[in-house]
Amino acid sequence: MEEGRPGVDVTPVDLPEPRRLGPLARLAPEPMKVVLNWGRRYSLWVFNFGLACCAIEFIAASMARHDFIRLGVIPFAPGPRQADLMIVSGTVTDKMAPAVKRLYEQMPEPKYVISFGACSNCGGPYWDSYSVTKGVDQIIPVDVYVPGCPPRPEALLQGILKLQEKIARESLGERYGSAGGAGASAAALRSGLVTPPPAPAATPEETDR
Repeated sequence: MEEGRPGVDVTPVDLPEPRRLGPLARLAPEPMKVVLNWGRRYSLWVFNFGLACCAIEFIAASMARHDFIRLGVIPFAPGPRQADLMIVSGTVTDKMAPAVKRLYEQMPEPKYVISFGACSNCGGPYWDSYSVTKGVDQIIPVDVYVPGCPPRPEALLQGILKLQEKIARESLGERYGSAGGAGASAAALRSGLVTPPPAPAATPEETDR
């Protein structure tokens, strides 16, 4: 209590620690999360992996009647390095699975996956086949599942809206740094990368120089 001003508490109070956004938390205030998520959810470049008949429904969803570009989804990214969202539509076979995984790993973070159709979700009518993967989630993480055989274009639009709702409440700090802060975030971003070869040892002649 300060003398001369009875009843007034002027003891300084520390402000609560702001929630962290990841390794760049010290440079970005909390409202930036809303702005970044808003921009991310309405600028989803799609890397389409059309493997079977569900790809026709994906194409229909991108045409003029359904026009998912009005939702902020841009179809047909030039390649995986320009894509934010992979839509796997169709039957994933064991022979195609390594290609799906390789291209997914080439996409930059943060990246998202929609599994479109029963075959992509769990193998569909071919779940007991010797050559069909029992769902694309066996090889890559999936954010939204769209059921159906085949699903209608409206189902894909609903799946996109669900993904956008997930992105809107997402925290990149929780996505990458929940296990230990910035160190865990950096480790997550480097996971799966090939380590460079060790530097060659210096020869005695080079040491003398």
